[in-house]
Amino acid sequence: MLDETLSYALISLVKRQRNQLAAALVPLGLHAGQEMLLNQLWREDGLTQSELIARLGVEPPTVTKTLQRLERAGFVHRSPDPDRPRLIRVHLTEAGKALRDPVERIWHELDEDLQRGLDATERDVLSRLIRARPARRRPDR
Repeated sequence: MLDETLSYALISLVKRQRNQLAAALVPLGLHAGQEMLLNQLWREDGLTQSELIARLGVEPPTVTKTLQRLERAGFVHRSPDPDRPRLIRVHLTEAGKALRDPVERIWHELDEDLQRGLDATERDVLSRLIRARPARRRPDR
């Protein structure tokens, strides 16, 4: 049965984590996934939409829609690059910058909850196993 596989257990776990994350982000005015885009801007403010697409590994319409929502919420604004006016850069507003600490706190709390009951060695092994797993393309049939 499918529910006896490791893949099933992992997918169920990830869904639970995402649902908890989504609920925790609501009071901040965010939807799950928007913090991933904001995280890129916290790392480097003023990225282009193309740079965000590449860094996030998502489809262009996903970034476009996310930016529209974040802009309406007052967390980001878009403006032309001063050296290349046809190029639009995305910048954090003060409200967008202020979200960093509470969002990071939520992620760290979820991380701790996920690892509760594991000792330091088990946490290290789990982290190394997950991070070492390369993304693979499915072979054509």
